[in-house]
Amino acid sequence: MKFFNKILNNIKNRVSRMFRNTQVSTNDKVCYGIQTVALVALCVFFGTNDVFAAGNGLAGINEATSMISSYFDPGTKLIYAIGAVVGLIGGVKVYGKFSSGDPDTSKTAASWFGACIFLIVAATILRSFFL
Repeated sequence: MKFFNKILNNIKNRVSRMFRNTQVSTNDKVCYGIQTVALVALCVFFGTNDVFAAGNGLAGINEATSMISSYFDPGTKLIYAIGAVVGLIGGVKVYGKFSSGDPDTSKTAASWFGACIFLIVAATILRSFFL
């Protein structure tokens, strides 16, 4: 890490000297610019080697994919169960409104059963997309 700090300080000093109004000729400014670009390119090159040398990333991605896909079957079954419970609760609510003579029964039935159908369709679509 000290090596990179020295390089960055060297770059900073060269850039500050390049743009100061001191006695630096145009040729020196071009030379400093080329050296600065070369040092930055070396820093980027050596910095990215550590990223590529981190190990076999493909195996980790495959393992994560298999772990996530193993949660889809229990997740879809859970969403189906929640949809069934929502349907039962909706049926009881609609029956209560219908037996009391409430004129707003059709709206309540549509909202409860729409929620139930949405849960079932959403679980099926998610499963078909990701498995």
